[in-house]
Amino acid sequence: MEIASVFEDIEEGVALQPATWRLVVDEMPRSGAANMAVDQAIAEACVAGESLPTLRFYQWKPPAVSLGRHQPIDEIDHKAAAAHGYEIVRRPTGGRAILHTDEFTYAVAAPLSEPRLAGGIMDSYLNISNALLAGLHALGVAADKAPGTTRAGADVSAACFEVPSAYEITLGGRKLMGSAQSRRAGYALQHGSLPLVGDITRLIDVLLLEPPTADALRQELAARACTLAMALGVPDESPQVAFAAVCAAMRQGFEQTLALTFRLSPLTPAELRRSAVLIREQFANPAWTDYR
Repeated sequence: MEIASVFEDIEEGVALQPATWRLVVDEMPRSGAANMAVDQAIAEACVAGESLPTLRFYQWKPPAVSLGRHQPIDEIDHKAAAAHGYEIVRRPTGGRAILHTDEFTYAVAAPLSEPRLAGGIMDSYLNISNALLAGLHALGVAADKAPGTTRAGADVSAACFEVPSAYEITLGGRKLMGSAQSRRAGYALQHGSLPLVGDITRLIDVLLLEPPTADALRQELAARACTLAMALGVPDESPQVAFAAVCAAMRQGFEQTLALTFRLSPLTPAELRRSAVLIREQFANPAWTDYR
């Protein structure tokens, strides 16, 4: 079940009892296939009762274009991606293409019985959005979230950051964070991206578009999306937009908003073994990636 398929309205302000989750902060960036495999391995471990519900912060190296679970790979210019040094990977969640570079990425994984993820898919999406907002406010960003009634139209482009969906994070109407959630096998997995610095339109370079269409989409994306540095009005080199600073603020946002205490710990040996299998059999496997 994907976030875009749910059309229910929900109430805010659900009371949550204090709980302890695990926090994984990956200091070293991983490849696209490895990042997606780790997210799924964590979710499987959580539903099996082998790991606590987990919040993970991570980065990507080399840069990667991630496709939504059902997005045709034919929308990507493979030669252009290779020329830029970008990997191509398919997410287990829905949505459109994202270029993962110079960004902060989060993932939340937990059994569906976890109160913060229980109920309808939009209930959990709202809970997580509120935590992300609190983290951004701690960084000094006067961000907001798109209304729950917001839906992407049928004519949306291949670029994820073109328009926000329900409860996604915005600043002055411009999309700042994109997220996607999947529910299967008894777990919920949600991950999302916060572009920190750089050219927000770089993804357009690797979409398979005619030049006039690409130019128009580049202008539209520049007007409709922004990076954290742009949101704060600081240079890309500012320590305010460093990965570590964002991790600290987002941890605070989740703790305060969702009544959480975090236990900082690395991936378990079992999660690492499972992620290695998932890399080989799924996320680095052309049979998974080359959906058309």
